Order: sequence, then structure tokens, then C-alpha cells
Amino acid sequence: MRIGIDLGGSKTEGIAIDSAGNTLFRSRVPTPAGDYEAIIDTVAAVVDRIENDTGLTGSVGVGIPGAISPASGLVKNANSTCLIGRPLAEDLRHVLGRDVRIANDADCFALSEATDGAGAGYGSVFGAILGTGVGGGLVIGGALVGGPNAIAGEWGHNPLPVREDAPARAPRECYCGRTGCIETYLSGPGLSAACFRETGEELAPERISARASQGDPVCESLLAQYERNLARSLSMVINIVDPAAIVLGGGLSNLSRLYDNVPKLLPDYVFSDTVRTMLLAPEHGDSSGVRGAAWLWPDDG
Repeated sequence: MRIGIDLGGSKTEGIAIDSAGNTLFRSRVPTPAGDYEAIIDTVAAVVDRIENDTGLTGSVGVGIPGAISPASGLVKNANSTCLIGRPLAEDLRHVLGRDVRIANDADCFALSEATDGAGAGYGSVFGAILGTGVGGGLVIGGALVGGPNAIAGEWGHNPLPVREDAPARAPRECYCGRTGCIETYLSGPGLSAACFRETGEELAPERISARASQGDPVCESLLAQYERNLARSLSMVINIVDPAAIVLGGGLSNLSRLYDNVPKLLPDYVFSDTVRTMLLAPEHGDSSGVRGAAWLWPDDG
């Protein structure tokens, strides 16, 4: 049995899967806000509940909104700031009494979709998260690519590629301290902010999509621009990695028009006479993160 834990800012989800990926048990509880010790206890309680209910003991993988620094072994780049600088891996090993594997939640998404999701059967898969933030993960030959800096797949904090004839506008400020990051354009809050600048209304992406489908010209223009920005940004990934498939995740992956429109735009930006990379919707949706955490252990047990 494999146990996966998705440690989110508002909820902690646990899952147990068998060797074929079948779900044996699932549990979801609130994540204690800003309390590191309580978070450790919560993860331990979820694991205990899974093992007590199934009567089995499993390996444990944990997806977090950050990464473990290869230099220090401490958490870095975490949206849940109480985790930053903490020895999360060591503390979980101590409380659970076993080895624990930890990865960024976007990496877990990519691993899940590449293992038994939309990207299964493709030799190389890039998982692109389009949600509250913009992150990603890369799986090649079924194995998650980590990298010496533990930032493989972090395309969201590269600058948005802008053509020379694009309208001159001040680059958007990003929480990371830089300006013009892809995340500020392709995240859900980024799209809502663009809507506010154009209309004075700060609409959620699903409302923008609904209005566009009803013929609203401003919302249609916003989504068309979003699709061009997405194509430009993904072209960098394709030019560097050349993945066989890209699987979208996060809330904006639910915009079905992306899978029709973005592939048509990619040839304008990709350095190739053809673009064979597939752009795919996720198979496991919101469950991909927690499933990928379980798949951090390639061998059962």
C-alpha cells in the first residue's frame, strides 16, 4: 500500500492506493493555519487513520506547496510560510517512524498524470499548473526530474515572452519580488486582475469564461489574450524540454477552449516545422496531487 498526503494551505488530504492505483481509503481534514507543530500532528493523524482503517502499513509520500532545499534539507519557496526553514522531512520521519519522501505539489501532479493519468504511455510529460499560482513538474521515463536546485518545472517564475510588436505596458509585479513573471499573467488571480483593469470588475476565471461564451466581447478578448500568453509560455517549455505531452492542472485547466485554441497557436512560437506535443486535460483532476504523492514511492512498500 502507498499512502499519499497533499499538504495544502487550507486542507490536508490523505489517500491510500494499491499497486494498480486503486483507491483504498481517502481522508480530508483542515490544515492548521500557521502552526507548524500542529501540521506535523495532523499529517501523523491522517496516516494513522488510513492505516487503522485499512489494517495495512504503507510507504508515505507528501506533496507540499514548496520544496526541500538540497543545500540545507529545510523547506524553501513555500506558500505556507510557517513551513519555510523547517526540517519537515526529518520531523515527519521522527513522528511516523519511517522514511518519508517529499516533493513539490506540482511535481506530484505531474507524476500522477504521467503514471496512470492523461499522460500515461508518453515518454516525457510536463505538468503545468494554472491555478492560484503557476507551477510545473517534469516526468521522463516514468521518473520525476528533481534537479540540483529542486526547481525543475518552475516555469511560472520566468518572464512572460512578449513579442516586439506587443503593446507596451508596465510589467506586473510578482510576489517573488520580480516583475513580469508568467504567473502574474496565467494564474487565476492574474486573469481576474486583467479583467479588473479592463472592466472595473474583478471576475473569477469561470465567470469570465461564461460571459465570453455568451458573446461578451471584452471577456472574449481577455481569454484570447490569455491563450496567446499561454502558447508563448508553453513554447519555451517545448523548445527546451520537447515533452511528448503537456497536461494542464489547476482551476484554469477546466477551460475546455484551451485544448482547442492553444495548440493552434503553438506553431507561431515553437522552433520547429511541426508541433507534435499533445496538450491534455488532467484525468485525475484535483486528486492528482495526493495520488502523485503516493506514487513518489515507485515500488510498493
